[in-house]
Amino acid sequence: MLSVELHTHSQLSFDGRDPVDLLLEQAAAVGLDALAITDHDEIDASLEAAEKAPEYGLVGIPGMEITSAAGHILAFGIQEKIPAYRPFDETLDRIREQGGLAVIPHPFQKSRSGVAPHITTDQLASADAIEVYNSRLLTGRANRKAERFARARGLPMTAGSDAHISEMVGQAVTEIDADDRSVPAILDAIRDGRTSVVGQRTPWHISFAQAAGGAKRRVKNRLSSMLE
Repeated sequence: MLSVELHTHSQLSFDGRDPVDLLLEQAAAVGLDALAITDHDEIDASLEAAEKAPEYGLVGIPGMEITSAAGHILAFGIQEKIPAYRPFDETLDRIREQGGLAVIPHPFQKSRSGVAPHITTDQLASADAIEVYNSRLLTGRANRKAERFARARGLPMTAGSDAHISEMVGQAVTEIDADDRSVPAILDAIRDGRTSVVGQRTPWHISFAQAAGGAKRRVKNRLSSMLE
């Protein structure tokens, strides 16, 4: 079994803080086997991490968190940036055109751009997997709802810390029964549902601090764009 962190953000995300190397160092320190950096609508840091990961004894999974017109979608195993704000179905198609895997994070958390309020249940079930445990939770209700949906539809399940600072990498992991220690084997195992999830809540004060820091950076970026 491989212990895999599938949902993290670097400083390339508008609400992330740390560089690639700090995320890789933390992943190695907590004993993970593989790490995906999934920045918001950016892929460069993830590709850098995938290249550097073997230096830390890790498998680096390239990916990103895409803001579709319906909400957030995680894409794994892609090499090229996928444009934001395209329709949900088109975004899935673009991921699969690159041979990638489409996972829906925090689908029932509307405040965090979950897709469920904006698409049909059949559309949600068309994803390759559902993130059923996200560490940045308040009550856990949305996680439980995601797990019930995935089980009812027979969909593969994943977990992720949704870490925006390096210290939180590894808060939630997907344990994967992969045929070997490689990106293709990991993604194939997720598609086949050979996964289990393990996680713990991100401390509230850290979640709030991450959210506040992201809001400040978002305002700063908007102001910079207006002045250009």
